[in-house]
Amino acid sequence: MNVLGLPEPQLIGDPRPAELSSPLAVADCAVASVAACLTAAADLTHARTGRRPEVVLDTAHVAAAVRSEVWLRDPAGKGVDGFAPLSRLWAAEDGWVRTHANYPWHRTALLAALGVADGPSVEARLAAAIGDLPPADVERLVYDAGGLAVAARTPDRWQAPAGPLIGIVPAGSARPMPPPGPLPASGLRVLDLTRVIAGPVGTRMLGALGADVLRVDDPNRPELPLHALDGVIGKRSTALDASTEAGREALQRLAAEADVVVTGYRPGALRRFGLEPDQLPGTIVATLSAWGDTPGWERRRGFDSLVQIATGIGWAAGDGTRPGALPCQLLDHATGYLLAAGVLTALALRARSGEISHVSVSLARTARWLLDQGINPPSGTRDDPPNVDAYRVGLGNGWTGISPPGRLDGRELSWPFLPPEYGRATPRFSGAG
Repeated sequence: MNVLGLPEPQLIGDPRPAELSSPLAVADCAVASVAACLTAAADLTHARTGRRPEVVLDTAHVAAAVRSEVWLRDPAGKGVDGFAPLSRLWAAEDGWVRTHANYPWHRTALLAALGVADGPSVEARLAAAIGDLPPADVERLVYDAGGLAVAARTPDRWQAPAGPLIGIVPAGSARPMPPPGPLPASGLRVLDLTRVIAGPVGTRMLGALGADVLRVDDPNRPELPLHALDGVIGKRSTALDASTEAGREALQRLAAEADVVVTGYRPGALRRFGLEPDQLPGTIVATLSAWGDTPGWERRRGFDSLVQIATGIGWAAGDGTRPGALPCQLLDHATGYLLAAGVLTALALRARSGEISHVSVSLARTARWLLDQGINPPSGTRDDPPNVDAYRVGLGNGWTGISPPGRLDGRELSWPFLPPEYGRATPRFSGAG
């Protein structure tokens, strides 16, 4: 499953790790997405130095990495819950609905849309409200109110997005590349304007491959505790209020200094800040969205769990009576590594020709890729807990997590920055004056 048509890495271990067992090709797509990222990194090294490093990938490491948020541990050895009680699958009238209410503003919108007051027994009352409505009505009401809910569809009822798995479109010329360094992306600056899992997975992998990554968040919409740690590994983290003139100017200055700007917002959402691809000449812009160019869905918000249900993955992974879920948030993780692969490919093109590109990926397009591999009986069992200790590293302050997967010329990748204090870094790139 060669995504980029580049030389494949050497694989170590079971090509389909049992812990990713599923009726869908979860293991294949997980390994292929990480392999695409690493081979693109090797190609960038070749473009910058004329030498292509040897790439080795341990498939068990991939299986651990695509569940990194699950294996995060606090100083007491405890995990961090990734889903709020109202983020779940619900029985509707003649169907099923999946909601996402991790963020407080989405929870508020969900309850308001369905006329449910917050307070004791809210889950039971919300279940009753959803149970009285057809799934499509719940989806419409909640989205219209600014919340997040999708009806469960079968694969044949979903209109798949068009276009390549990784979109790479020429977008003009760029300034010369900085001199190469010890890692493929050394000396390159990445402005990270992403949240949750997919975008941060891609940008932290760019950090592990040598890039100077600065993540910027809106202080008025702080990240959830899990992602405020897992999402800033390998980078520095700052906060800027782009609704103020000073914050907007600082953000635009950082974008002008960056070699790559990565965004994780709906198409057009950053235009008022001057951060859409056509507003950043000379800069590689990579855009990540939930729904891509799916007709009627382009401007909707979305998350992995919702895209799984909307695209038919839920029914494909279910037991025939209710939708199921994948053994990991594959759409997030695979799309994150494909995002990094696209950025690295665009940087290699820039190194060779001086041309820049607009890179685009979406969770919905990754979902189509997964479904296109077909549905088969699971090839293994997930009964035995996997051993992830070989890939666990310290993250500072007693926290531990999973190291970045892959080896280049026999050297294990590592995180250049352990999780900093969320949003506390100075808003500038390393070494910037």
